[in-house]
Amino acid sequence: MGFVDAIKRWRLARQGLSSGKKRRVHCENPVVQELEDSFLVRLSLYASFIVAIGIQISISSVESGQENPFSRAISGMILAVTAMAMFHINNQTSCRRNSRAVLVFGGWVVHLMIVQLLMSLGDAGTISEAFRFLFIPFALAPILHAVLLGRTVGAFSAIYVSMLGCFLVPRPDDRLGFLILSLVSGMTGVLLSNQVRKRVQLLRAGLYVGAVSLLVATALGRLDIASCFGPGAVDHLQLLGKGGAAAMGTGIFTALLISGLLPVFEGAFHITTDISWLELSDLNHKLLRRMQLEAPGTFHHSLVVASLAEAAAEKIGANAPLCRVCAYFHDIGKLKKPAYFIENQQDGGENPHDSLTPTMSALIIIAHVKDGVDFAVKHKLNPRIIDVIQEHHGDSMVYYFYRKAQEQKKAELEKVGKGLENPEDLPQVEEKNFRYPGPRPSTRESGIIALADTIESASRTLRKPNPAKIRALVDDLVRAKVNDGQLDECPLTIRELALLKDSFSTTLRSMLHSRIDYPKDEDKSPTGTKRLEAAAQQSPNSGTAGGKQSAAAKMAPKQPATTAWKSDYRSARATEGY
Repeated sequence: MGFVDAIKRWRLARQGLSSGKKRRVHCENPVVQELEDSFLVRLSLYASFIVAIGIQISISSVESGQENPFSRAISGMILAVTAMAMFHINNQTSCRRNSRAVLVFGGWVVHLMIVQLLMSLGDAGTISEAFRFLFIPFALAPILHAVLLGRTVGAFSAIYVSMLGCFLVPRPDDRLGFLILSLVSGMTGVLLSNQVRKRVQLLRAGLYVGAVSLLVATALGRLDIASCFGPGAVDHLQLLGKGGAAAMGTGIFTALLISGLLPVFEGAFHITTDISWLELSDLNHKLLRRMQLEAPGTFHHSLVVASLAEAAAEKIGANAPLCRVCAYFHDIGKLKKPAYFIENQQDGGENPHDSLTPTMSALIIIAHVKDGVDFAVKHKLNPRIIDVIQEHHGDSMVYYFYRKAQEQKKAELEKVGKGLENPEDLPQVEEKNFRYPGPRPSTRESGIIALADTIESASRTLRKPNPAKIRALVDDLVRAKVNDGQLDECPLTIRELALLKDSFSTTLRSMLHSRIDYPKDEDKSPTGTKRLEAAAQQSPNSGTAGGKQSAAAKMAPKQPATTAWKSDYRSARATEGY
C-alpha cells in the first residue's frame, strides 16, 4: 500500500500538483498494540507469574529443609492469585497495558530472588545471623514501581512482596519480624518517592529507608543496644556499627541502583518519569531554538501557555512537568509557515491571508497540527508530546475564517440577486472544511493545555484588563469548550474545571497586571534642558553669586519633600518590575 501511495505522489509531482513529500504520522505498531491490549496475553502473564512464585517457594523450602514444600508452594500460589485479582481490579488506570503487568510482576520476581539469595547466604554462614535482614533491599520493588507507575502501585508492591517474602524465610520465628521490617521499609520508600523530580531525592529516600530499617531491626531485637553498656561494650558497639553500616549501605545502594536503571526501564516500557520531563524542559532543544529565531511570537505564546498549564496542573494534582514540556512543543507545526500566524506578524506589516480565500487560510491554519506531528516524529519527541500536539485543538472550528467565508458568500448572493453573478459559481462553505482533524483531548494534561492555549490567545484581546474581565473571559472560554464537546473524552471533573478556572484567572492577573504610569522629567529631557538654558541666559540675575533665584529654579515644578521620595519609589517599581 505504501508503494502504491509513493507512485501516486510521484505522478502528481510530475504534473506539478504535489511536492512529492508525505507528512510523517505517529502510529503504534499493530502487532505491539495487540500484545499490549490482549486479555489472553495478560492471563498468560498472570499464570506465568503464579507458576514462578510456586517454583521459588518450593526451591527455597527444599534448600532450607522445610517440611511439605509442595503445600508451602500451593499456599504461596494462592496468595499470588489474590495479588493478581487485586492488581486487575484496582490498577486498571495506571497498568491497563500488558507491559505494565510485566514490569510489576517481573519486579516482584527479581525482588524475591534477591531475598531468596540472601537467605541462602545466611543459612550458609556467609552473612551473620544478626545482619541477614539488614542486607535485604526491602524497598527495591516498592520504590521502583512508585517512581515509574505511581504511589498506589508502589504501596501495592510493598504489601505483596512482604507477604510473599515470608514464604522464603527458613525459620518460622523470623517470619513476623521479616514481614514487619519489609512492610515498614517498603512503605517508607514509597512515601519518600512520591513525585521525584531530582535524582538526589532517590538518594535521600535510600538514606531514610536505611535509617528506618536500622531502627525497626533494633526494636525487634535484631541488634542489642543494651549490651553496648555492659561487659564487652566495645565488641557490641562494633557489632552495632556494622549493623548500622549494613542498613544504611543497603538503602543507599538500592537508591543508586534504581537511579541508574531508571533510563533503561523508561526506554523499555515507554514510561516517562518526572525526572525525564524536567530534563526535556531544556529550552535549548533544536526545535525550540529554531522557534525562538523563526517564530518568536509563537515561542513566547508557548512559554505563557506552559506557565498557565503548569500552575493549573499543580492545582488539581495532574502531571505538572508533563504539561510544561508538552506546552513548549504544542505549536511547533507553525514553524512550517510562521508568517501566517498573527503572533508572528509585525504591526503594520503585510498579512499573507489578505491574498487568500478563507478556505485556503483555514487550511493553512489547520495544517499546523499535522506539521507539528511531522516535526515531532522526525525529531523523535516523546509520544505524550505528540498526543498533545494532535489533541490541543480537538475538532474545534476556525471561527474567524468560517465567518469570513460566510460573509463573502452573502456578498456573492447579493450579486446573484442583481444578476451579476452565476449561481453555479458560488463557493460552498462547509463547516467540516473549517474544523481541526482531532482527536479531542483524552487526558487531563491534554485538556489543561487545550484550555490554556485558548485562554492565553484570547487574553491578548483584552483592553485594560482587570480581575472581573479576566474571570469573565476564562469562564466564557471554558464554557464554550464544554458546550462544543471538546472535553467530552477528557477525564476532567466539574470540580477540577472550577479549580482550573481559578488557577487560570490567578495566573493571568499576575501576567496582565498594570504598571504605574509615572511622568517624564521634562527638565532632564533635551528640549527641557535647552529651554531652561535659554531662560537662564535671558535672566538678569543669572550667573551672579548673590543673585536671586535662577530661571531654572523658578520654572522647576515645586514638589513637597514628603512626596518626592514617593515619586522615586513609584519610578523604581515601574522600572524594576515589582
